[in-house]
Amino acid sequence: MVLDDVVVTRTIFSRFSKEFQDNFDVDVAIAGAGPSGLVAATYLAKAKKKVVIFERKLSIGGGMWGGGMTFPVIVIQKPSKFILEDAHIALTDETGGYYSADSIETITKLCAYAIDAGARIFNTVSVEDVLIRNKRVNGFVINWSAVEIAGLHVDPLSIRAQYCVDATGHAAEVCHIVRKKVGRLNTPSGELEKERSMNADLGEKTVVENTKEVYPGLLIAGMGANAVYGAPRMGPIFGGMLLSGKKAAEIILKKL
Repeated sequence: MVLDDVVVTRTIFSRFSKEFQDNFDVDVAIAGAGPSGLVAATYLAKAKKKVVIFERKLSIGGGMWGGGMTFPVIVIQKPSKFILEDAHIALTDETGGYYSADSIETITKLCAYAIDAGARIFNTVSVEDVLIRNKRVNGFVINWSAVEIAGLHVDPLSIRAQYCVDATGHAAEVCHIVRKKVGRLNTPSGELEKERSMNADLGEKTVVENTKEVYPGLLIAGMGANAVYGAPRMGPIFGGMLLSGKKAAEIILKKL
């Protein structure tokens, strides 16, 4: 077999263009391929919904890759361990309701779990705006992350979705965009209430409680939920992140 460079190029472009075009109009679009975004996508895809994730970085995983202070270990609590078990992630029982896992194994298997369920992930794509029709978010406006980083004046493209999820982590980027464009979110003040100092116990509880529809058509999940509703961060314990993603999927499935 003699390899042809142009055949390689044609194969890549042909497959990407077909798959990208197949995701212009979806049931759910998610910004951010961290743990909550991946879990939400998994449960939605398992329910036969068409779901796409856009990840700004080259790699998926959000803050989970680094474990705690770059030690590749994360902690979860008992109520959330079934999610990792379903993805065949090895857990170590640390007693007292704590379980530890390898952060790299966890994020790679969560990613594979989402893909196997039918979710589609596009990396190096940034969500720079949203589509709004009839006072409701109904899609994302996207561009290549490299265009954003270089500050190039290049017009974006649009993706339509019945529901959108902001799973961008601490930054809650999509919620910031919507607040700026529409004037008020579904929070006590109408603003993003801002993330509080670390408190793992309270943060883990509230990240699930705060996973909700923050504006018609837009849900907030993961660490962004506490950033939007003014609750504490929780550090390298990820049970709440996993349960937040599952709750976001359940809310959307009820509405769909």
